[in-house]
Amino acid sequence: MTAGSRIVAMGHYQPSRVVTNDDLAMNLDTNDAWIRDRVGIAERRIADSESVADMATYAAEKALASSGLSAADIDLVTVATCTSIDRCPNVASRVASRLGITAPAAYDLNTACSGFSYALGTADHAIRAGASRNALVIGAEKLSDVVDWSNRTTAVLFGDAAGAAVVSAAPEGEEAGVGPVLWGSAPDKGGVLRIEGWRPYIEQEGQVVFRWATTELAPFAIEACRRAGVDPSELAAFVPHQANTRIIDGIVKRLGLSPDAIVAKDLVQSGNTSAASVPLALSKLIERREVPSGAPVLLFGFGGGLTYAGQVVRCP
Repeated sequence: MTAGSRIVAMGHYQPSRVVTNDDLAMNLDTNDAWIRDRVGIAERRIADSESVADMATYAAEKALASSGLSAADIDLVTVATCTSIDRCPNVASRVASRLGITAPAAYDLNTACSGFSYALGTADHAIRAGASRNALVIGAEKLSDVVDWSNRTTAVLFGDAAGAAVVSAAPEGEEAGVGPVLWGSAPDKGGVLRIEGWRPYIEQEGQVVFRWATTELAPFAIEACRRAGVDPSELAAFVPHQANTRIIDGIVKRLGLSPDAIVAKDLVQSGNTSAASVPLALSKLIERREVPSGAPVLLFGFGGGLTYAGQVVRCP
């Protein structure tokens, strides 16, 4: 048993192809102003040849390189995704193979947009129980595979990306850097966001999701802070799932953040990348050194299922 875990390093990957709102307007009845006003997105990255496993590997490779650890040190790999086309082998085992990680626990996890916080919670639990020492926790999505590019309501929303964290046992005598996870779901509303069947398109009832997110989620985010012993006013940053700027603003209004707290809005450049959105946004904040090492950051994912999960972490 250990006292807990901490995020040691982050990494992220996005495809090189940028698709702007103007690009979409060439084939859809939409325009840049309409998209920005409703969801806040200006552009997104779309994968060509890259698979979910490719993007997950690239992000994990960067995180591992920044961590000071080697592949031999990793004993658990978990990938949060809802867009892996292949059902077996799982993405985690493919990432492990490509990085030369031998004999890790390897599993995929699917709670859609809340997936990274779920995966981080399970890795933290494994480390606390002594079942793991160093874990790779990854969120990776290729949503372009399941987008109907003729449907304006969904085509403007999504992008492809991956984000990864190296999570290790906290040194003896040091405070844990990953707080207790607050997770749950509203399964009675689970059908409002779907990727169903053998050749699916992503579908959602946007207004239902919007009302649920803006009216019901803030208390859960506040509870995640309480479990970590951190008041929301003490947070250096809030990194929510990057779904919609109006949803993010609606949650922020009820959190009681400090005026100096950073609110991640990576969706402006990246779109909604589902399970990749939280680690992608956090990795960029760290890369730009916008959040001091050791500062408390609230991660909070929500989406398909309808699931939600969040925890306070200390910035690596």
